[in-house]
Amino acid sequence: MNEMTPVAPQNPSAPRQRKPDWIRVKAPTSTGFAETKAMMRRLNLNTVCEEAACPNIGECWTKKHATVMILGDTCTRACAFCNVKTGMPRAVDALEPQHTADAAAELGLEHIVITSVDRDDLPDGGASQFVKVIQALRRTTPKTTIEILTPDFRNKAQAAVESIVEARPDVYNHNLETVPRLYPTIRPGARYYASLRLLESVKRHDPSIFTKSGVMVGLGEERLEVHQVMDDMRSADIDFLTMGQYLQPTPRHAKVLDFVTPQAFDAYAAIARAKGFLLVAASPLTRSSYHAGDDFAKMRAAREAQLSKGRAKG
Repeated sequence: MNEMTPVAPQNPSAPRQRKPDWIRVKAPTSTGFAETKAMMRRLNLNTVCEEAACPNIGECWTKKHATVMILGDTCTRACAFCNVKTGMPRAVDALEPQHTADAAAELGLEHIVITSVDRDDLPDGGASQFVKVIQALRRTTPKTTIEILTPDFRNKAQAAVESIVEARPDVYNHNLETVPRLYPTIRPGARYYASLRLLESVKRHDPSIFTKSGVMVGLGEERLEVHQVMDDMRSADIDFLTMGQYLQPTPRHAKVLDFVTPQAFDAYAAIARAKGFLLVAASPLTRSSYHAGDDFAKMRAAREAQLSKGRAKG
């Protein structure tokens, strides 16, 4: 990655960069993929896998792992990196929490990830729907561990976090997405330090809940800026860092300025581990919910090892 790479203005007519070999994935064609898609349509559920054009959808859906996106398919924000459509969302679906729990039961999920669009139009930003989904999952599939990936609940974060933490998800994820300098162009509706404070407040309310956050690279960030984000995350006591390559979903979105090599991701991961994260996932195709169940098991084991070491010293 180049130092001090400027963020160029977007030109929709300009051809997109050719993806390197390490970023290419096969088109989904398996029976498992088709069955997962059919079930999501039958239950009237949206998935971030589809809406955000995730490159791992073929692998995950073949294994019947899907990330449910609640609160509809229309976002009130227009981030420069995101493929989810923007506009005025529909009314919240009262059946969505139970349908989500039914999907988890039908798929036999040991671990489920729930995310959402931004709903700045709602008085609580949609926090109550997260709570209802967690409650429905606890009733229907009590052994399923629950990971949520929430928006920033702009101007509503304190009350939203308190209500969700009280429902006790196993993992609370909120992505910082990029370095502070790029927020005005990449994530204009959000504030970097507000997102950090949100994650910090989760730990303050319930230290037993794992916290997680992710960043994209390839948007023009500097290496030292990424290191500073890691430090900021550790200051907020974030347990798990994910890092992946930004991919331009359409010509209208922010351009990829750099395809970061797998070796550079390995170097980032080594630095992050040295800074004290319980777990780090960093690779070109890493996404927030990619291999989330396996990663949760690793993170839980890492915490237990850490606690055992502390008890032994004591």
